[in-house]
Amino acid sequence: METAELADLVRPGMTVALGDGFGAPVDLTGELSRAAARCGNVRLILGWMPAADHGIDFTVFSDVRTFMPGWGLRAGSDAGEVKFAPVSLATMPALLHGPWRPDLLVAAMTPAAGGFTFGSEVSWQRAAIAAGATVAVVSSTGLPRADAGPAVPVERVVVVGHGDRPPATIRVTSPGPEHREIAARIERLLPEHARIQVGPSPVTTALLANLTTPVRIDTGMLTDEVVDLDQRGLLSAQPIATYLAGGPRLYDWADGRPLLHPVEYTHDLGRLAAEPIFAINTAVEIDLDGQVNVEGTAKSALGGIGGHPDFAAAAARSTGGLSIIAVPASHRGNPTLVSRLSRPVSTPSHDVDVVVTERGTADLRGASRPERRRMLADLWGVHRGLRFAR
Repeated sequence: METAELADLVRPGMTVALGDGFGAPVDLTGELSRAAARCGNVRLILGWMPAADHGIDFTVFSDVRTFMPGWGLRAGSDAGEVKFAPVSLATMPALLHGPWRPDLLVAAMTPAAGGFTFGSEVSWQRAAIAAGATVAVVSSTGLPRADAGPAVPVERVVVVGHGDRPPATIRVTSPGPEHREIAARIERLLPEHARIQVGPSPVTTALLANLTTPVRIDTGMLTDEVVDLDQRGLLSAQPIATYLAGGPRLYDWADGRPLLHPVEYTHDLGRLAAEPIFAINTAVEIDLDGQVNVEGTAKSALGGIGGHPDFAAAAARSTGGLSIIAVPASHRGNPTLVSRLSRPVSTPSHDVDVVVTERGTADLRGASRPERRRMLADLWGVHRGLRFAR
């Protein structure tokens, strides 16, 4: 096993990928920025950053790109320092083997027999390794051992640091009455032992807290609520995910469980659609045709495309499954149904089966475009001033 200083691995003209998620190697980002400033012409690839990392100086890199401009990258994205590529998580492996191919992956990993495994996220990092990247590792004893895959051999790894920092904790928004009502309506759509995909949201918190029938979790992110499901005997199988997004309870529960898989597996449309799956996703806004925006407002990036279109497409194609958009009828006094989206379409209308608000449910399957518009207008109660095609 080789050891080195991170600065010694950074070269001019290099593309560096920085591991993402709550277990990202944040202790090394300042050193990486200083090395890039010294070398010049260093390109940086970023993934999902749940919180701003003030150790990174975006201005010292020749180019900074990400697929997830919101959350911790919002300020850099809004300032134009971080370029956002509108791609879904399912396409990341192809990008990393193509125009985003990294020379170096900087990641936090945990020691294992014969090498190192990932801790609280696998995400796209194995694709970066498969594309040929040298792996600069912070060897961490603070991460849960939740990687379902084999260890990365020691000969592929250069250890650049040691630590015991646990993964960061997600900030949770407590569900309100509207979220609980939406969750109750969704629960009525789910058969027993349903295979479900959920993301972190107040609706998800309410739904998983109130479930009374067993489910299978097949998703992008696992949240704290999965621990409660397990304790209540409501997990039909080992959950499948690529990120952990919670707090100490989740990380302790996940330690030693083979839960996390690479996006090549978790977001593969063929695997997902092969049996019924109920994809439960939210939206920033939805238009009268049922097109969904999850990126943000006209002023700022709130999130990114992520796995939203991957799971929606798979669920819409799965026989017996459903692609569900769960969204309150308004947010901070503004309706979430709009005549025109603030940003480009994240998920197309043909991959949306059912829309659920606290006011009711619109089942759009098999409906014509005029029918879809009427159903959504009915759901929001906004017929006045709207025109429909014949």
